[in-house]
Amino acid sequence: MTKVDFYILPDTTLEARLAFACRLTETIARKGYRLYLHAEDEQMARELDERLWDFRPDAYVPHALEGSDEASRVPVTIGWQEAPASIDPPPQAMLNLSPDIPEWFSRFERVAEIINQHQDVLTAKRECWKIYKQRGYPVTPHQLKGQRA
Repeated sequence: MTKVDFYILPDTTLEARLAFACRLTETIARKGYRLYLHAEDEQMARELDERLWDFRPDAYVPHALEGSDEASRVPVTIGWQEAPASIDPPPQAMLNLSPDIPEWFSRFERVAEIINQHQDVLTAKRECWKIYKQRGYPVTPHQLKGQRA
């Protein structure tokens, strides 16, 4: 059964949310997991693609946009529309930055949700929390303190 982790940031900005997404992506990839980043839209996907190149001077996270030629050769793919294409091996984890839960989320072993204190994000992710819980998925909150963008 898919395990769901909610990372709760004290910040209110999209900047802080995306910066944490990059750090979490690096951590997940470093542990050897294949990861799918599910962005809200194409603009966010392209911004994540850019940020992963330079979010930290000493970090390198091999990644590509879903559907690109490189997507099958890197451990991290970024998309915003459909479920990730068949990649062998398939991603084991998804980082969901969309306000909604993709209907195909249960194909992943782990799902991470990042919440910040922006009212729209709080409202959407509270609903996600309720849906996961109602469907019986194990949900773990991680209250983060003092995160910086």
